[in-house]
Amino acid sequence: MAFVTVEELKTLLHPYYIVNLILSLSFLTCKLIPPVCELVFAGDCTFEMRETEILFFLLMIVMIRARKTGSLSIVSYLSNAFVYCKVANTVLWFFTYKPYGLLFLFFFLLQGLLLPQPTYSGPQKILYFRDGKTFKEEISREKKSAWLIEFYTAWNPSCVNFAPVFAELSEKYALDNLKFGKVDVGRFPEIAEEFKISDSSFSKQLPTIILFKDGNPVMYRPLVDGSGKLLKFIFNKENVISTFDLNNLHIESKKVLADKEKSRKANSIANSKHAKAE
Repeated sequence: MAFVTVEELKTLLHPYYIVNLILSLSFLTCKLIPPVCELVFAGDCTFEMRETEILFFLLMIVMIRARKTGSLSIVSYLSNAFVYCKVANTVLWFFTYKPYGLLFLFFFLLQGLLLPQPTYSGPQKILYFRDGKTFKEEISREKKSAWLIEFYTAWNPSCVNFAPVFAELSEKYALDNLKFGKVDVGRFPEIAEEFKISDSSFSKQLPTIILFKDGNPVMYRPLVDGSGKLLKFIFNKENVISTFDLNNLHIESKKVLADKEKSRKANSIANSKHAKAE
């Protein structure tokens, strides 16, 4: 996990992260702070074997999940951990006292409804497709053009965490013939079905990036091997640039645009001379 940057620190000050951190640490802090423990647990501040096992299991799940998703920043690490921590806290509170469990579950659900994870709203050069017909027409409109498309859902933490990375890439590499787009497969499951992308709550295919050239898909990430096993892919800036060869793709696309412009100017000069000759 990388050192916390100033930008990440600003992000963590958002109410979403503050409230989730409070909920995730609620049981542990109530046990460890004597005055609170006296009030909540009537002075029983020791951890029972069952509680210790749940906390240890939670730690293992969070570490394994972070490793699988490649959480390199504190923001993505916490985003992936919050759900598991809150579920574990719900169980712990129910074991302690059922009304506490019900109260915690109420706040858990209330937070999910009223305070969802903040989405990226910075600069980007991304087209958001609103339906399958527009999507197919747009990516096939021009020959010798490329599209890098992210298939995502608004509720998936990995998609939310990847949003600023994809936006940054679009700002750096987008051209008239090298475009970036996004499709919300939660809203348009028929598109997910067409490209064999699972949009379930347990899907490990979100986000999925597909590179299209001349309207045809030429590269997928993450990949599914012949046995149907999903091959791990860490969605960070360096991996996407390297895997999709964006630097060379950008150079090639610029050259195509330059050749088009030269051809256009040559035709314009030729037409002008022809008009004068007449």
